[in-house]
Amino acid sequence: MSRSDDVFAAERPRLVGLAYRLLGSLTDAEDVVQEAWVRWHRTDTALLDSPQAWLTTVVSRLGIDRLRARQRDQSTYVGPWLPEPLVAVDDDPASAAELSDSLTTAFLVMLERLSANERLVLLLADVFQQPFSAVAEVVGKSEEATRQLAVRARRKVRAEQDLRPSAAAPSRVDQLAVANEFVAALVAGDERRVRELLGADVVLVSDGGANRHAARRPVVGPDRVGRFLLNIARRYLTMQGHEISASSRWVNGSPGIVISIDGAPYWVGAFDVRDGRVDRFFATLNPDKLGLVDREIELR
Repeated sequence: MSRSDDVFAAERPRLVGLAYRLLGSLTDAEDVVQEAWVRWHRTDTALLDSPQAWLTTVVSRLGIDRLRARQRDQSTYVGPWLPEPLVAVDDDPASAAELSDSLTTAFLVMLERLSANERLVLLLADVFQQPFSAVAEVVGKSEEATRQLAVRARRKVRAEQDLRPSAAAPSRVDQLAVANEFVAALVAGDERRVRELLGADVVLVSDGGANRHAARRPVVGPDRVGRFLLNIARRYLTMQGHEISASSRWVNGSPGIVISIDGAPYWVGAFDVRDGRVDRFFATLNPDKLGLVDREIELR
């Protein structure tokens, strides 16, 4: 492997992480990084003052182009849109803890409130700790205009966070314990316990796209969410002629569950646990977003 290849290989997890946060899609993120790889090999890298900065700029601009195209198409998307789930291969809480809070489903959904440039600036400045002078070069604006983009992005994120009551962040172990108890209650059909483990303001968002049946609007409140999930659990548990399996997994750094039918992932859920209860639940059924569930992806 050449020195140029070594540099790209060392940067690849960071580049995939940037593209995934920007696009909410592992598939698109890998495509963007692959295109950057092609351009890297067409460039005399020995002339670059900072190969890392060059790669960041290329991936950012390719990602922005793809994000804008996706946002245009999203106006015709069927039902709620959720990011492609990042499912950990192992179930070790320590491994999940290594994932940044900027990879959680809740954070990626929050980014959808931002414009493409606001999203990129927030990620580069606040998540990847790039100086504003460098961020300004990437987005092609003055440093002052870039700072204003960051201010607007942070204000929108803060407003979204303020809609939820403050609570101490539970440990990974505590989150997992609540999630496991909740799944056990669902499997047992224990309606009372299911409702007890749901927060008063719980919200369930499910993404089935055009090809899978899912709730077309967020489901709100413990009664409705509990009833919705219990009905789904009964439907899967009583399916005939198929091999059904459910496994606890870490999904975007949060406890979750993967339901497979005949060995293929069919339904991926991620729990957001607060104050000992499930506060939000994100369910992805769109088959276009489940193709990489069992593949180990290295990103930062």
